[in-house]
Amino acid sequence: MKILVVDDEEDVQPLFLQRFRKEIKNHEVEFDFAQSGEEALNYLKDKHSEVVLILSDINMPGMSGIELLTHIREDFPTPPPPVVMMITAYGDDENYKQAMDKGADDFLTKPLDFNLLKEKLKTL
Repeated sequence: MKILVVDDEEDVQPLFLQRFRKEIKNHEVEFDFAQSGEEALNYLKDKHSEVVLILSDINMPGMSGIELLTHIREDFPTPPPPVVMMITAYGDDENYKQAMDKGADDFLTKPLDFNLLKEKLKTL
């Protein structure tokens, strides 16, 4: 399962690679990373059919995760569309409502509960 993680924080990539090292070694998951919404859209232009799940931070400089979600739902509707889970340090009702209204499949708060995330991945 190919997962695209979109987050502007540099420590996110090593954290995911460390927390999922067993699953990566067993070829259960494969991660790619983008540090902005713009970078994620460029990546998806060529590889959207490979990506099963997108984990996107909401608060990023430039394009927000909500704006990215809107582009994903408009630009890559071909079946099956990627599952999109939004991640934020601010689990407020407004972000949640906005994300769900724009087509998010799930909403996670930081710090991420990696055990919960792994359970959610089993259902995809």
